[in-house]
Order: sequence, then C-alpha cells, then structure tokens
Amino acid sequence: MVGALLLGFVAGVIARVLMPGDAFRKMSGPTSWLVSIGLGLAGALVGYLIFTVGFGIGDDDIFDWGGILSAIIGTLIVIPIAGWLLRRSRRGDVTG
Repeated sequence: MVGALLLGFVAGVIARVLMPGDAFRKMSGPTSWLVSIGLGLAGALVGYLIFTVGFGIGDDDIFDWGGILSAIIGTLIVIPIAGWLLRRSRRGDVTG
C-alpha cells in the first residue's frame, strides 16, 4: 500500500513537471500532493493496461517500481484528460 502511494506520488510529480501548464498547476500544499498521488495512481493503472495487458510488456504487478516508466507515460495520458474533465465541470458550474 505504501509502495503504491509512493509510486503514484513519484509518477505524478514527474509527469506534472514534464507537462507544462496543466489544469492543476495552481494548486499548492496538501491538495497538490493528493492530486499528484491520485493522478500517478491512475496513470500507473493506465500504463499497466496499455503496456502489460495490451502489449504484453512487463510483469503482472500493477503498482511496483519496475513499472515506473509505464506509470509516468500513463500519467502523461491521464493529466490532459483529467484537466479537460476539470475545466468542463467548472464551466458547468458557472452556467448551471
């Protein structure tokens, strides 16, 4: 459990550094940390599905350190989707 959280945090932080201007850039403090963990865990799952399930590359453990590269790539895919959903939900609050 702790390993999965650390993997999610590391993958989330690295991907957020590599993705300039994401929708979560203005967050700070604990909120930013939690967003990084959540995005990293979601990215690790996406990376696992793409590389291990889809291409047959890697091992069968979703949240292990051997899959850090696929977790980062998965997080780079998740960040724009999550940002789009966040902007869409904010737009809905203004008009609703």
